[in-house]
Amino acid sequence: MLDTATTTLLRAVLDEVCENVARHETGARAYVASKILEAATRGETSPDGLKHAGRAALSEAPTTWR
Repeated sequence: MLDTATTTLLRAVLDEVCENVARHETGARAYVASKILEAATRGETSPDGLKHAGRAALSEAPTTWR
């Protein structure tokens, strides 16, 4: 389980990475969130590293999700 500070960081990174993704595009947001979480569980804790993982996931997401 992640601590409160890490959870807060992950939410902030997700919001920043998905700032141009509509809130109703839950598929894209969920995919990006899962990739950010994967990076965190592998030990990536820097905001820049997590943003990189999120942006990479967003670029991989099917265009129907964006």
